[in-house]
Amino acid sequence: MAPACSAALAPAPQHEPSPGHGPEASPGLVQTLAPFPDPVQTDPHLQHFLQSATEQLCQWWSSAAQRSPLPLLSVLPEVAPPPEGQSPQALLADLQLVMDGAFNPLHPGSMAHLDPPPLAASVAAELVAAGLNNNLLAEELSPSLTRLERGLCAWLASALGLGDQSGGVAASGGSLSNLMALVVARHQAGLAGDTDALVLCSADAHVSLGKALMVMGLPAGALRPVPVEASGALSIPQLEEALDQAQRQGRPVLAVVATAGTTVRGAVDPIGAMAALCRSRGIWLHVDGAIGAVFALSDAHRGRVPDLGLADSITVNPQKLLGIPKSSSLLLLRQPSLLAACFATGLPYMEPSWADAHGGECGLQGTRPAEVLKLWLGLRQLGLSGIEAVLSGAIARRQRLHQLLQPLPLDLCSGPLHLLAFCPHGRDAAAAEAWSLETRQSLLDQQLMLSRPLYGGRHHLKAVLGNPHTGEEQLQTLRRVVEASLP
Repeated sequence: MAPACSAALAPAPQHEPSPGHGPEASPGLVQTLAPFPDPVQTDPHLQHFLQSATEQLCQWWSSAAQRSPLPLLSVLPEVAPPPEGQSPQALLADLQLVMDGAFNPLHPGSMAHLDPPPLAASVAAELVAAGLNNNLLAEELSPSLTRLERGLCAWLASALGLGDQSGGVAASGGSLSNLMALVVARHQAGLAGDTDALVLCSADAHVSLGKALMVMGLPAGALRPVPVEASGALSIPQLEEALDQAQRQGRPVLAVVATAGTTVRGAVDPIGAMAALCRSRGIWLHVDGAIGAVFALSDAHRGRVPDLGLADSITVNPQKLLGIPKSSSLLLLRQPSLLAACFATGLPYMEPSWADAHGGECGLQGTRPAEVLKLWLGLRQLGLSGIEAVLSGAIARRQRLHQLLQPLPLDLCSGPLHLLAFCPHGRDAAAAEAWSLETRQSLLDQQLMLSRPLYGGRHHLKAVLGNPHTGEEQLQTLRRVVEASLP
């Protein structure tokens, strides 16, 4: 049975906050709290409440290494609102209960997924964005933030090589960015309503592409996966054959999608060769760079995602490595005006746009929070040198783990980025599954969390080396546990 997207949880039992955490640490809290900020003067009770919540979060951060990456129990306070509003102390206690059952990305052993610790400046920006409560639907609802988003998207698109006139829009996740890219590609190709249209991509491309075509009303067969080479990168001869086959069948291709960082091994498709094929045939090239596109922000690492700027559009997710809190995704285009040409329907209840179109007319989302604020402030905290340091650290950890595991009887699957998957030599599917289950639990017993993806018909263990707190101690322990699991 497929897992449900959500599940109802029974009310949690009474739960005491962790020692040194929670409302006991803030004895000065009042019993009531005004529901809204005062527009005339500073509310000391609100200020104290926010400071107490911040202290609670900082304590959770500072004790992260003392807890497992994966909590032993997932708990939840009462879900329904009570008859009367809760006191500040009770609200903080509810928060603490949820925090105690949360996944712990700061733990040095957290290596399972693309979920690094958050940048401090981005956390502050998230709080301020919530407090401003601006809406990037239209300029009059977010005058400065709209300009900031447009300017930052333009800078990022140019930095990734899309040109001086490029730009884009923020979106809530890479799946939405990929969907919007394909909708724009279809619109440009004049294929709206054509159910014979195809999208070609790597066999290791992200599952969001299939979802996008489903939302676009295309049949499952509209997505044609192209086989990959031994490196995990898409095969150019196979892509050329797939394009020729589509032409023989009279099936139009609305887009080819290259992947810059596949989910399991971090492989990068040959974007330059794909771009040449697409241009010769007048086909849109989209790059799903949710994982790897950020490497093009560094001169030292741009070669890991070569020719990224030859794309027509790029998805980039700074949340996956740079520590921007979720969600942080962007769709960047060589011609950003195509967004409004595709999505604009007019906003007659708003004043006219100061630019070509309102933010709500440049994508599928209308109401949008100021997610750009945490990206902007986080990047300013890092600076270009800090961005390069984050990228270099992730690559160095992946290279070190590869070095430690290479002597063992393992099939190592990696690419130029910071992901590494592995499975014992010669194990069939059943044996690989049993090994991955047992070894993952042994790693968790050592407070090391890896994921267990199914790849090439066998379960692997996967390490994502984007956590800056992961060090030699964790990598050595990982090697010892894996070595002990092998005959």
